[in-house]
Amino acid sequence: MFPLAIDPIVFSIGSLPVHWYGLILGLGALAGLYLAIREGKRYGIPQEFFMDMLLLGVPSAIIGARIYFVAFKWEDYKDNFMDVFKIWNGGIAIYGALIGAIICAIIYFRYKGYPFWRLVDICAPGLLAGQMIGRWGNFVNQEAYGGVVEESFLRDKFHLPDFIVNQMYIDGAFHHPTFLYESLWSLLGIALLMVLRRQKFVRAGEIFLSYFIWYSIGRFFIEAMRTDSLAFNGSSGLASFMNGLWSPMTWFGFEQGYLDPAYGNVRSSQLLALLIILVAIVLIVIRRVTGRSSAHYSDPIVSTKQLATDTIVPDQDVNTTQSSSQPQSRMPVDRDKKE
Repeated sequence: MFPLAIDPIVFSIGSLPVHWYGLILGLGALAGLYLAIREGKRYGIPQEFFMDMLLLGVPSAIIGARIYFVAFKWEDYKDNFMDVFKIWNGGIAIYGALIGAIICAIIYFRYKGYPFWRLVDICAPGLLAGQMIGRWGNFVNQEAYGGVVEESFLRDKFHLPDFIVNQMYIDGAFHHPTFLYESLWSLLGIALLMVLRRQKFVRAGEIFLSYFIWYSIGRFFIEAMRTDSLAFNGSSGLASFMNGLWSPMTWFGFEQGYLDPAYGNVRSSQLLALLIILVAIVLIVIRRVTGRSSAHYSDPIVSTKQLATDTIVPDQDVNTTQSSSQPQSRMPVDRDKKE
């Protein structure tokens, strides 16, 4: 690989190098935290709740992301086990991160007494923000890039700045900046979710599920352009089906990145993206039909533990505090004009 146009190490503290990759991931996490805190204020949820969630969620996401990646690349790690822990060199999978974060959220929200679907709705735009910024860590590391492309495609057709074009010169050729495509797709998704969550028809859980649908659509088409996809050997029919769904991208001048046939013929993330889209749509329909999503996004959010605390009144104070012991609904404040 040619020398990096951008040094992946920002600075060193003694013998400890500080990588751009880690700083960028941290910035993405803080951006997601800010969006969650800002929206949580509308429902009276303290910012400490989201800060504690971040402290628990980030390690869970990193662990899940690394386990997912290593599981698919075990042949590369089984004889170099210590490399499993070198996440600063890249090699984390976003779907694994989501699995780790969701497991953590289920436990944490239950512990705090908040309904899972209501809180993940609030966090959904923040997840996209983290992914949008985090992809620039891949840019610095020169990873998660696409297939070979002409320099003129980047400079003349997309009018990309020099620092991006130069960083996409890898192994003697220019490559698709798939990190940029996914980052921009996530930015559009944030705007979409922020508009969608102000619509009165939106039910609990549907912002979160819409996040999965939006991200997975983009991931399906962008993943095929990459040259480092996790893959497996599937049937020729499945491979042809996947290629057929992706084929409209050729109308815009895009081509699929090289995938070694010996490694596999079906990209795992593409197949998973399709399954997630299907499951998310089915969940939205089922939850509406069965009434499980009777609550709307704009409805108050109250912790069951806080509700129980508010309704406990000492015997001697029953007469004087009865009226004040009723749980107060936390109605969101309309901030559409500030959005």
